Amino acid sequence: MHDLVIRGGLVVDGTGAEPRPAEVAIDGDTIVAIGDDVGTGARTLEAEGRLVTPGFIDVHTHLDAQFGWDPLGTSTCWHGVTSVVLGNCGMTFAPVRPGDAGFLASAMESVEDIPARSILEGLPWTWTTHGDYLRWLDATPTGLNHGGFVGHGAVRYYAMGDRSLDADAVPTDEELALMVDLVDEAMRAGAVGFSTSRTGRHVAADGRNVPGTWAVERELVTLASVLRTHGRGVLGCAPRFDGEGPGTDRAESEVAIMAAMSRAAGRPFTFNLTNVLSAPNQWREVLDFVAQANADGADLRPQTTSRSIGVIFSLGHHTPFGHRPGWEVLDGLSLDERVAVLRDPEVRSRLIAAGDGPRGLESCREFYVLTPERGARYDCRPTDSLAAHAERAGTSAVEAYLDLVDATDGAVILNWPILNQDFPAIAEMLTDPRMMLGLADSGAHVGQILDASQPTFFLSYWVRERGLMSVGEGVHQLTGRAAALFGLADRGVLRPGARADVNVLDLDGLFLPLPTFTHDFPAGAGRFVQRAEGYAWTLVNGEVFMEDGEHTGAMPGRSLTAPC
Repeated sequence: MHDLVIRGGLVVDGTGAEPRPAEVAIDGDTIVAIGDDVGTGARTLEAEGRLVTPGFIDVHTHLDAQFGWDPLGTSTCWHGVTSVVLGNCGMTFAPVRPGDAGFLASAMESVEDIPARSILEGLPWTWTTHGDYLRWLDATPTGLNHGGFVGHGAVRYYAMGDRSLDADAVPTDEELALMVDLVDEAMRAGAVGFSTSRTGRHVAADGRNVPGTWAVERELVTLASVLRTHGRGVLGCAPRFDGEGPGTDRAESEVAIMAAMSRAAGRPFTFNLTNVLSAPNQWREVLDFVAQANADGADLRPQTTSRSIGVIFSLGHHTPFGHRPGWEVLDGLSLDERVAVLRDPEVRSRLIAAGDGPRGLESCREFYVLTPERGARYDCRPTDSLAAHAERAGTSAVEAYLDLVDATDGAVILNWPILNQDFPAIAEMLTDPRMMLGLADSGAHVGQILDASQPTFFLSYWVRERGLMSVGEGVHQLTGRAAALFGLADRGVLRPGARADVNVLDLDGLFLPLPTFTHDFPAGAGRFVQRAEGYAWTLVNGEVFMEDGEHTGAMPGRSLTAPC
């Protein structure tokens, strides 16, 4: 008798193969059989009408701090994810010298909108090296499997101090040698690779760019070369496609630097890539440069999201009108209290009279309305804009928003996309074999963005609704392809001998409710959270971790990489 048998479902094994009827048998943390009749189990999960898939792998998260107080990794855990990669964009909390925790926490807040006071209060800060951090994480019970990059920002600050943020700072030979030692120590301790940030958008609290942004090629190639000595690992980057000057030249130079790092390391290099309306063809140019670099010996793997990236507005947190006269009436109130105030005829009249803002109705053309009954749709249709709602009703944007607040008891969300606004371009990227699915930024931008629900949106919108790709290929993007990039040979697929990270889900029943704002971070800080419908069971290392969206109490997460 097996420990657990999943019976009656359609197995989608993560290799790209299409669904097939099969049973799955699990003993301990391992899949031991897949077939027509695998025998009986001490526990049986009846999966009729559902898909049985590998657990999803989220390759771009910033849950490095959150695991210290939220071992489930919410909201990620509600969307079929069983394994996460931490330490993206060069942002990590180790290595760290005594007394420098405040800088790393404030830098993370500035770049990733994770409150520094939560980070400082919620983590023990008992480590110095990155290996020490990984050992702390390995000893902390978690629901999800985890692996992490070592971040250039922390490494450079450890070696160079405050000077590491200066745009013209070049490390001395001794400082560079120390950085090499720090990256080497992290790799020996089990880091999945080395990540850096080069984008001008990543700014520290004092206005300077985070350490590593202006590092020259010699430094970057030297640090990347550490991975060659270990024969494993991945490089990651938030690249400098933004900035002044011709975008084509910038794209070419950035790809050239990443290609040099990849060749020096002999390892894959993954980086962020989105479409932007201000440079609509840049992503295509980047992919052309990638193709040439890979033909010349690099291994570049750009990753993008399955939907727009942007700011979400909620009455429970902030509205797009908060800076307008009269809206201070909401300050310090709970959601229910805010709804009650906005239903007051006198308050409503004052806010309408104050107007939409200097640009009037046009200022709300890019705010897209999400309502509870339709769920969290992110496809940016013009008919869903707040301006379109107002035009249909013959009202101002403020009045239309107040009507939506009243009709939804304050649940309405406004989505303001700033990257990947062009859904036809997203479709092209998702079907381009040079692209990876990623960039969910799970755990980051907690008061602005919530993209941890990407797997649910990807499957429900692009696979089920739009038919952009088959079910088998869609699941492969979330599982086997990500596992192959990070060398996780025993995860991301369903086969005998693989770790039993498994989802049982109803593809037709997948649904995204609206994000909500809650105050559950240390020091009373708030964040957006988002659940999902349609996941019957999520197993991590053979244990049922989530059942119908609720935690079972199991904490089966493990390190994805053992120390060398």
